[in-house]
Amino acid sequence: MEDENDRAARARKGSPFLSTAQAAHYVGLSRRTLEKMRTVGGGPTYRKHGRYVRYHIDDLDSWSVARTKRSTSNA
Repeated sequence: MEDENDRAARARKGSPFLSTAQAAHYVGLSRRTLEKMRTVGGGPTYRKHGRYVRYHIDDLDSWSVARTKRSTSNA
């Protein structure tokens, strides 16, 4: 079985689109958490390629940067 880090690194070099599992690993969340965020909102932007959900690495990076905090009182 291929390591998720290797798959994400190769995807970043070859294609900017990640599967849900790769995207979850990239941002440090579980696959299930990203799936839930797609339903209730608050997650990163995703795209539908046919029946497949794909996350663009730039969208994941932007989503992560938007959640930058300087202290816990800024929650």
